[in-house]
Amino acid sequence: MNSSRRQLIGALLATSALAAATPTAAKTRKPPNIVLIVLDDTGYSDFGCFGSEIRTPNIDALAADGQRFNHFESKAICTATRAALLTGRNNHTLGLADLPSGKFQPPGTGKDAGDLASNVQLLPEALRARGYATMAIGKWHLATEFQDGSPGNNASWPRQRGFDYYYGFVSGWADQLRPDLVENNKKIGKPSDPNYHFSADITDRAIARLAESKAAVPDKPRFLYLAYGATHAPIQVPKPYIDAYAGQYDKGWDAIRADRFARQKAMGIVPPGTKLPPPNAGDDAWEPLDPVKKRVYARFMEAYAGFLTHTDEQIGRLVAALKASGDYDNTVFVLLSDNGASAEHGQTGSIGQLYPPVHLDAAELVTHMQDIGTAQIGMQRPWGMASNTPFRRYKSWPNAGGVRTPLIISWPGHLPNKGAIRRQRIDAVDIAPTLVALAGAHFDAVVGGKPMLPVAGASFRSALFSASAPDPRPVQFFELRGNRAVRAGKWRAVAIHKLGTPFEQDHWALYDTEADFAEAEDLSGRNPNKVSELKAIWQREASRYGALPLSEGPDYVRKLDRYRDAFLKD
Repeated sequence: MNSSRRQLIGALLATSALAAATPTAAKTRKPPNIVLIVLDDTGYSDFGCFGSEIRTPNIDALAADGQRFNHFESKAICTATRAALLTGRNNHTLGLADLPSGKFQPPGTGKDAGDLASNVQLLPEALRARGYATMAIGKWHLATEFQDGSPGNNASWPRQRGFDYYYGFVSGWADQLRPDLVENNKKIGKPSDPNYHFSADITDRAIARLAESKAAVPDKPRFLYLAYGATHAPIQVPKPYIDAYAGQYDKGWDAIRADRFARQKAMGIVPPGTKLPPPNAGDDAWEPLDPVKKRVYARFMEAYAGFLTHTDEQIGRLVAALKASGDYDNTVFVLLSDNGASAEHGQTGSIGQLYPPVHLDAAELVTHMQDIGTAQIGMQRPWGMASNTPFRRYKSWPNAGGVRTPLIISWPGHLPNKGAIRRQRIDAVDIAPTLVALAGAHFDAVVGGKPMLPVAGASFRSALFSASAPDPRPVQFFELRGNRAVRAGKWRAVAIHKLGTPFEQDHWALYDTEADFAEAEDLSGRNPNKVSELKAIWQREASRYGALPLSEGPDYVRKLDRYRDAFLKD
């Protein structure tokens, strides 16, 4: 039987299974509640169920009751990924090639507009048309910085983009203990509670809003977009969570990376023959560090681990509330990170200030050890390498360490193969079409007489019901700050751009993602024709979705030259 026929039969079987199992079938007709949980700057291997030593029992329980997708690709930075998640469109089409603009620019949908396009129907709008109550709670980061929530100056705030309710912060990051909070379209300032923590607050708010919505209209399905600040810098969490990991990271990032890789292979997240790439060029090895650095840097990682465990507890509280209300069994959970772990704070990490970071030598950092957990700190870059095991590089890079993140989907009592690992190649643009399909909703091509940007993603709901279902789409391209990547079937090509040089001079690495899951071996020298083929595909897709002409990104970002280490020898 040829492969196309096998794929057709697999799709038909999946459709039959869905018809029998989905609550939109004749038996129940009730659309599922949907909870989309997004973590920030959390690496591929940071969940226990993806190989970590960090304790995440509630996240792991969702995975055990659902499925893990081991080949999910983000857009490598938060804004671009969130835009794709909530629209099903590529971020360039939406006018968000990079972070939101900090200054007013004429409205448009081009890649450099710096604002969310007006002619796009978002996921909450499509769900609301199906009868859903919609709420966004947590980080937003899809609005230009000059928008302040006032009438006429809030077009990209959540309430104007399909959400009935919003609570959180609208910028890219916030102090977790003293954030500038917004409710709906109103700035409400910083909290005064000395024991305040943003993760706990937004979980409380989510639980309360879900209960209020159910009390008001019991049969109304609900969509919750819950976007934590964790584990983005600043790494802030109560001290007991940090102390719970005392001594666990004394062995250092190289050993932690090796341990995680071994667990990933044992649990099947990483195929058995996968090779671990060498440490990233420019990253310090652990063993040569002096004892003072080791002591300080290990404490930073203890704080990071505690931060994630604290977040896991909040997710557990939300799940417990849904079980208590009787809604758990008809709730689709989607849990992911918006990009790989960050390298933004350099080899030494940062304390006291983040953007730009303040780098202190280890002797100075020792005097601030008691501030870890409350001060604004950013992680040492090699811990990001460990978080992104088994991949190269970090957040904002086109390598797998930037784009690949954990994805968990659970629909208790409705999905087969609980605890399974799914290997379909999924992109952020595919999440919204899948959720729309599960809800029995659709994206409108025209809204208010205005044509909408076409959906770029595709539903992968068949993969939820069949391990043999095909990838939702054969091709996906990537571009950020002149760095490029494209996947066509099993092949992936990556070009990292050297600042100030012609784009035509960029080297394209080539990886066979079936034989080389971690993208450890560049095959471009042996397959020049395949490289040429993928470059042509990238050009076609980039033109189709508005990623041209190429640029090196906003000056304030590229002047940092975060990609220079790609041109060092390993």
